[in-house]
Amino acid sequence: MPSSVQLGDLLDARHTVLLTVECQRGVVGPDAALPELARAARSSGALANVARLVAGAHESGVQVIHAVAERRPDGRGANRNARLFRAADRLPVRQLTGTAAVQVAPPIEVTDEDFVVRRLHGLSPIQGTDVDALLRNLGCRTLVVAGVSANVAVPNAVFDAVNRGYTAVVPADAVAGVPSDYTPAMIRHTLALVATVATTDEVLACFARRVGRLRPE
Repeated sequence: MPSSVQLGDLLDARHTVLLTVECQRGVVGPDAALPELARAARSSGALANVARLVAGAHESGVQVIHAVAERRPDGRGANRNARLFRAADRLPVRQLTGTAAVQVAPPIEVTDEDFVVRRLHGLSPIQGTDVDALLRNLGCRTLVVAGVSANVAVPNAVFDAVNRGYTAVVPADAVAGVPSDYTPAMIRHTLALVATVATTDEVLACFARRVGRLRPE
């Protein structure tokens, strides 16, 4: 884990954005399309930690972007070139535009200051979406990535962020995947090579120090 000084330097609120990945009702909610992933996100505490990170970001002035995956009811424009996409068509819960499935899931709170970026195709929350342009316009240098899944979308987001010149921070206990023992292995052996790995508490402590500097004596 990084030292508090190193992490604090990276998490300057003026240049830091928190990206939540696919933390939507149809993915991590009680009636999710993938119950095993939803259970892992909840039982591990990852979803609760994402909510804590979002609350801490709101308190400290760190910008929050929620990346949501959805599709049109007619499926137009959606990928069909991988097993994952074809399997999604057969699931009882579909991530359809305008439905409850694509709403950000409790206990995460969305404020008017947050951005919610929706994608209709692909695997990445960044590639082919508005996220990169928003990050640049916001002056982002460090992107904190949290959510699901460790199998696909989270590593996609981290790699895309690094390839575009951002520094990525991954709160390991705010990420979930399946099977549950895959997540720490993915973080340790893959994401740790390209991102700064921390804990939710460490990230929140850096956010809180920023709040302390902003408050009058």
